[in-house]
Amino acid sequence: MIDFGFDKLALIGAVALIVIGPEKLPRVARTVGHLIGKAQRYVADVKAEVNRSIELEELKKMKTQFEDAARDVESSVNQTIHQTAAEIEQGWKDTPSYSNDGLPAPPITYKRPKKNWRLKRGTLPHWYKQRQGIRSKAQSGAARVARFRPPRHP
Repeated sequence: MIDFGFDKLALIGAVALIVIGPEKLPRVARTVGHLIGKAQRYVADVKAEVNRSIELEELKKMKTQFEDAARDVESSVNQTIHQTAAEIEQGWKDTPSYSNDGLPAPPITYKRPKKNWRLKRGTLPHWYKQRQGIRSKAQSGAARVARFRPPRHP
C-alpha cells in the first residue's frame, strides 16, 4: 500500500487547510474518515468471503476423498464377508450330519436353566437394596455390634 509518513501527512493537512478552509476542514476530515473506514470494512469482507470460498473448496475435496476411502473400505469389507461366508458354507457342506457309527446325530434339546433365588436377588440395583434395607453382605451379630459401637477415645 501507499506509505504515508508523518511529514507527508502534515503536508497533506496543510494543503487541505489552505484549500478547504478552517471552517469546513473538521467535517471533511470526519467524512473522509468514514469513507476510509467503509472501504477497509469492504476490503475485509471481500477477503473473508474469498477465504471462506477457498476453505469450502478444500472441504469439498476432503469430503470426496473421505467418501472414496469409505467406499473402498466398504467394498473390501463386503468382499471379505462374502469370501468368509462362502468358506463357512463350503465347510458346513463338507461335514457329515451323521455320527461315527452311521446313525444320525441326536437332535439338540433345550434345557431350561435352574432358577436361583440368589442370582435373582443379586440383580437388584445397589441403590434399591439400600433404600429397601436389604443387606448386601452377610455379617455375624458380633461383627455388626462391633461395627456400630462408638469408638473409644484414649
